[in-house]
Amino acid sequence: MLAGAAALLGVTAGQAQAAEVSYATHCVPPSGVGLPEIDGTTKADISAPATAKVGDTVDIVWKFTQAASKNPDLIDLPANSVQPSGTLKAAGAQSADIAMTGPRENPAIPKGGAMVLSDMKGTLKLTAAGQVTLTPNAYVVNALGTNTTCTPSETVQPAATITVTAGEGSSSASPDPSGSASASPSSSSSASASASTSASPSASASATGDDGRTDFTGKVVDIPYTCDSPLGVKKATSPIQINAKKDGGSYDLTVQFKKSVMDSPIDIPAGKVKPTMRVVLGGSDSGSVTVEGPLNAEAIPQGDPIAIPDLTGTYKPGATGESTLSPGVLTIEAMGTTTTCTPDSTAVSLTLTTEEQASGASGGSSSSSTSTSGGLAETGADDHASLKALGLVAGTAVLLGAAVFTFMPGRRHLR
Repeated sequence: MLAGAAALLGVTAGQAQAAEVSYATHCVPPSGVGLPEIDGTTKADISAPATAKVGDTVDIVWKFTQAASKNPDLIDLPANSVQPSGTLKAAGAQSADIAMTGPRENPAIPKGGAMVLSDMKGTLKLTAAGQVTLTPNAYVVNALGTNTTCTPSETVQPAATITVTAGEGSSSASPDPSGSASASPSSSSSASASASTSASPSASASATGDDGRTDFTGKVVDIPYTCDSPLGVKKATSPIQINAKKDGGSYDLTVQFKKSVMDSPIDIPAGKVKPTMRVVLGGSDSGSVTVEGPLNAEAIPQGDPIAIPDLTGTYKPGATGESTLSPGVLTIEAMGTTTTCTPDSTAVSLTLTTEEQASGASGGSSSSSTSTSGGLAETGADDHASLKALGLVAGTAVLLGAAVFTFMPGRRHLR
């Protein structure tokens, strides 16, 4: 079943040589995406010089001729969204763990399509004369910001051998058990931006009578969300501020997310992200008001911060008295999918002294379609992660589970 290194010692000095090795592999998906671990087969072709001298630094290439499985039937992976990294073990005259990494380069991979991984490269400085074998070990696939870890589940045979001769001035041909590899992998970029959970209120959150004012600034409140995407459930906390500008008897609302939520793991085209939120009314008023953000006007390059744009809408009061405004359900339409984020609890960002308007919020058509969720407790953020999960905003978190390229739901063995 395993393809060992074949006739490697007979290769002409100075020529590069390569051999493919096949080995059983156990892969583990990112946590929280609801996909099972799976056993598959990896086929790797390792290229290295056939001969070299002590003191040389040699280049090594790991080519995937078969990944552990196909892309699952969940989502199409965009071009240049997958990056492999791994470890190649040197043994024999010299022992070392050689760090290997490949560029984030791949064609678009459709659902159920064969997984295509770029070639990984690394270097090894030779420190002892003799035979040095090269054997593939564990590797990690980073796709759209999450990691899938694949580890050999059986003994792997060497895929290449370097015959190392003593170099000029070599004083010893003894093996160096601490032989080192000079290449280090690019660390897999998992989406990692952190939103502040201790933002302080700005200005007053209450308008006690209009006092001639037309602008009202809410306080920043931390809202813990549970986000339900097509690929699983995520927790996230966002600092949010609701501001209002009086226009006659109504108010123009602006809802602001105060921090960039994450860096983009892929290039996102313009016009692919649309956020919508319900502002929950309380106090004298009831119901909710819809606020919306524009489509992203510009493409978001990989690695650039992603931010939720200002969400705007109009609040027409349905009651006279002190009315409160709190962040509610957030909906993200991104790249053909919909993700719904529901507050675990909410908090009042703004209080307005309102006068009832005809067809206003209480019982009005502008708000009757959304419930206030039974009066969510007015508490601050729970112990949630910072707004990492709200990378949903860029249409990326709904794709994060796609990083588990090694998983096909309902199929445990892919050989």
